[in-house]
Amino acid sequence: MMIDNLPYRQVAAEDVRPKGLLVVADHASNHVPQGIDLGIDPKLLNEHIAVDIGVEGIADRLARRHGIPAHIATVSRLVCDFHRNEDDPSVVPTESDGKLIPGNIGADVNARLNLFHRPYHHELGKLIKRVKPRMLIALHSFTPSLDTSDEERPWEVSLLYNKDDTAARHAIRLFGEQGLTVGDNQPYSGKELNATMDRHAEANGIPYCTVEIRQDQIDTKAGQARWAVMLADVLGRVALEV
Repeated sequence: MMIDNLPYRQVAAEDVRPKGLLVVADHASNHVPQGIDLGIDPKLLNEHIAVDIGVEGIADRLARRHGIPAHIATVSRLVCDFHRNEDDPSVVPTESDGKLIPGNIGADVNARLNLFHRPYHHELGKLIKRVKPRMLIALHSFTPSLDTSDEERPWEVSLLYNKDDTAARHAIRLFGEQGLTVGDNQPYSGKELNATMDRHAEANGIPYCTVEIRQDQIDTKAGQARWAVMLADVLGRVALEV
């Protein structure tokens, strides 16, 4: 849900300790603003093509219970994908995981960028400059398998990165020590899908971890609470090493 027509909300942003952690959740919402008709079955808004299941609850917990401020999307990725560059054709997707998004065909992409994408990233950039985080955390989730593939994904958590893998290497090791099966640039490669961290972390020399959690781990409040505790611990330790 958008508040004051903003495509983001910030939690605990005024209480951050200097040079701490900052969470970014690009795909946290399945909200479709009034006036936009995607032309899809409303049931699809509860699936992964519209929202990263479990991410909003974790981001909120990290902010409210662990003192890690969060910048959280309030608009569905099907309306405008904040984790894509402005010139990426899928920034307003017409298809996702084999499902057509007919309402986006012929959409005014520049209007969507002006309403959602540009203010989202502008305010994220301002927040980063203000709080000067030691490390950024990009939080995402992925399905155990895709509708277009029967291949199971064995990783419970994965770290994605583009050019700078410094923090990811520490996180992969520490999550592995928790007994987890940890992916290394899986099930997607950060060398292809890392737009937000490319822009706000790598471009500014800020260490980051792009964390992908398998959705069956965090589709309940209990799972989200468990992972919030683990993320605060593991990524807090990573931040001290980078």
